[in-house]
Amino acid sequence: MVYLLPFFTVCIWGGNAIVNKMAASTIEPSAMSFYRWFLAIVVLSPFCLPKVIQRWSVIRPYLAKLAFLAMLGMVLNQSLSYYAGLTTTASNMALITSLVPLIAIFMSVPILSKPISPLSIVGGVIALAGLAFMLGKGDVAFFLHQDITPGDGIMVIASICYAAYCVLLKRWKMPLSNWTMVYMQGLLALIMLTPLWLTSEQLVPSQQAIPLIAYAGLAASIAAPWMWVKAIDLIGADSSAMFMNLMPVVAITLAATMLGEAVHSYHLMGGLLVVSGVVLSQLKWKRLSRKSLENVNQV
Repeated sequence: MVYLLPFFTVCIWGGNAIVNKMAASTIEPSAMSFYRWFLAIVVLSPFCLPKVIQRWSVIRPYLAKLAFLAMLGMVLNQSLSYYAGLTTTASNMALITSLVPLIAIFMSVPILSKPISPLSIVGGVIALAGLAFMLGKGDVAFFLHQDITPGDGIMVIASICYAAYCVLLKRWKMPLSNWTMVYMQGLLALIMLTPLWLTSEQLVPSQQAIPLIAYAGLAASIAAPWMWVKAIDLIGADSSAMFMNLMPVVAITLAATMLGEAVHSYHLMGGLLVVSGVVLSQLKWKRLSRKSLENVNQV
C-alpha cells in the first residue's frame, strides 16, 4: 500500500501537465502562477505560520537561499511551464519534464562534486536521442534545418531550472522541516510573482480558471509534496524516484483522453527512449571489489 503514495503523487504531477495546457486558454500564465501559490499559502498559513514565527531566528539566516530556491522552483519553473502551454502540447511538456532527474545528475558533478557513472553518460545520450526524435517528429537531426517549437524550448529551460532547484536543495541543507521549507519558498515566490500578476490584463480569475487554480494550488502544491515526502520516508528516495518515470506515461494518457491530443509513433518511440535513458542513468554503478573478484576467480 505504501507504494501507492509515490504512484498517486506522480499521477497528480502528470495531471498538472494537463492543467498547464488547459490554463493556457483560460488564464494568463502570470495570473495562474500567482493564484496557485496564493491559494497554497492561504491554506498552509494556519498550520505553518505559527511555526515560522516561532523559529524565525533560525529561518532568517537562510532567507537568501530560500528566495533563490523559490525563484528557481516556484517562479521560473512553474511560470515558464504555463507560458510553454501556449505553444506546445501537454505530451511534449511531460516528456521534456521527465528529463529533470537526468539533468540533475549532470548538474551534481560541478555543484555536489559527485562523480558521474558510465551508465549516466550512456543514459544521457539515449534520453537526448529520444527527446530529439520526439521533438523532431521522427527526425533526430531536425534541429539542423529547423527551429524547435517555442513552447518546447521554454520547457527545456523550465526543466533546467527545476533540476538546478533539486540539486541546490540537496546542497543547501537547512535545519528546517519540509513544510517550513515549502511554506517559506511559496511565500517568497508569491512576493516575486506579485509584480508579474499586476501586469495581467485580467487580475481576477474567470470561473473556468478556478478549478485549474484549485488543482495546482491544492493537489500539486500541497497534497503531492506531502505524499512525496511520506513516500521517501517509507520506501526511500531511490525507490520513490523510480516512480517519476511514470509521469510522462500518465500525462500522455491523460492528454489523449482529456485533451484529445493525438499520440503518434514518434511520441511512443521517443518517450520510450527518454524514459529508458533516465532509468539507466539512475542505476547505481557498482564496481566489484578486489575481494569480490577473488571470490569469482575461486569459483
